[in-house]
Amino acid sequence: MHEAVVEIESSKTGAVEEAAYEHPWAVRFCHWLNAVSLLIMVASGFQIFRAFPSFGAKIPQKDLLNWPKAFALGGWLGGGLQWHLTFVWIYIGTGLFYLGYQMISGNYRQVLFTPRDLPGVWPMMHYYFFFGPKPVIREVYNPLQKLAYTSVLGLGVLSVVTGMAVWKPVQFSWLAWIVGGFHWARICGMEEKSRISSSPPGLKSCTGWNPNAVIHDCCRETS
Repeated sequence: MHEAVVEIESSKTGAVEEAAYEHPWAVRFCHWLNAVSLLIMVASGFQIFRAFPSFGAKIPQKDLLNWPKAFALGGWLGGGLQWHLTFVWIYIGTGLFYLGYQMISGNYRQVLFTPRDLPGVWPMMHYYFFFGPKPVIREVYNPLQKLAYTSVLGLGVLSVVTGMAVWKPVQFSWLAWIVGGFHWARICGMEEKSRISSSPPGLKSCTGWNPNAVIHDCCRETS
């Protein structure tokens, strides 16, 4: 993997250190394109949700919430569907491109969570959440980071499956059956979008407001 080495000034010591981008251009491109796609799908999804703002029975209908129209994209149900379906295909295409690049380049070895990473999960959790000792880092990504990157791929696949089941419940009735029916496909679809958006890889795509987070995540010190 080709890396662009840059010089940065340490915020702690003031010393100038060399750092290198961890992520190649293809991965960064997919992250940002997915960030845009997710934002638009969430906004248009809320417009679609406004047509039937409930997860219960249609008769009698009990609205879960009255989502403000100003925070929905599309103007009406048809417009929301057009926005949503357009960026669904961009989302799927980006995911396929990302997976293809990872497999062909071998870059997936850096982020794939494997059984040998399992023993390192608790030490990292103990360090992050309970202020324990910092585990020795022997790879680019620690086990928790690998778990986040690997699990978000599964969530992405599940969001596509539930989306297809909701979009074409007759043609893809077998997909709806897998997730427990149309009702549960609709619930899971919204839940998976929220999980992807709030997961570390999903948040990282939208951290332009936090330069420290970007530098910390995109650069590593080289020996």
